[in-house]
Amino acid sequence: MDWRDLPPLAALRAFAAYVETGSVVAAGAALSVSHAAVSQQLRSLETHLGVALLDRSGRALKLNGEGEILAQGCAEGFASIARAVALITGAEANRPLHISPTPSFAAAWLMPRLPEFRAAHPGISITLDPTPEKVALAPGGVDLSIRYGKGDWAGVESELLLESSMVVVAAPSLIEGRDVSDAAALSVLPWLEEAGTSESTNWLDARGVARGMRGSLMQAPGNLLLDGARDGQGIAVTVRLFLEADIRAGRLCVLHEDTSPGTGYHLVTRPGVQRPPLKAFLRWIRKAAKS
Repeated sequence: MDWRDLPPLAALRAFAAYVETGSVVAAGAALSVSHAAVSQQLRSLETHLGVALLDRSGRALKLNGEGEILAQGCAEGFASIARAVALITGAEANRPLHISPTPSFAAAWLMPRLPEFRAAHPGISITLDPTPEKVALAPGGVDLSIRYGKGDWAGVESELLLESSMVVVAAPSLIEGRDVSDAAALSVLPWLEEAGTSESTNWLDARGVARGMRGSLMQAPGNLLLDGARDGQGIAVTVRLFLEADIRAGRLCVLHEDTSPGTGYHLVTRPGVQRPPLKAFLRWIRKAAKS
């Protein structure tokens, strides 16, 4: 439907006020008009659409099936307009930028670089909420999620920031004298896994190893997992991006590597208009990823 075919905004506003308040009298009070004016707008809306929206058979008005459908559409439409108005009028300017990266990404990549962003944008406050869990991106909540994968998540927009493979690594002291090509032999060793993920279990299962490891499994936040792997406390499955220096220096050995084009860390945002602090952060992080 073309926007020119839509009913007058005043009629839709009166209908939305009626739905929200539950009566024409209360809707009139909310809009600072008479209840008769609201009733007139409701009838005008039905005439324009050629469809009844209200059941008038009882003592009180109530929405019929068609009215329920339009009520949902009005709620979503007016909410979207309200968000856009808040963006352009600066109503959300003082709300901190809410970023949810994975713990490993936050500790190994983002935190060391954040001082640069804060120095360039001293007026932008940040709420950093590292979590391995998928988070909902909702108005007034998380602005940006940074997640590892192929970026094929439904209902969001994703942009590849850093491409990197997944590796299975261990300190030389842990695997000395062992056949590291044999997944079953590795299963008896202690394993480290980032809390909330299951990369190590998936890796073993894909190679025909029983899900239950004979060695111990310790789950830890991303930064502690990397420290534990360097100290020889267990085999770890993680992203190669964070370990390049350790691998080159021989502190960690790559036992297995899974490469897939397009797999890596993605910037995940809601579709639609982005508020200025988020735009500034996205510009900065794209540049930082290329340097």
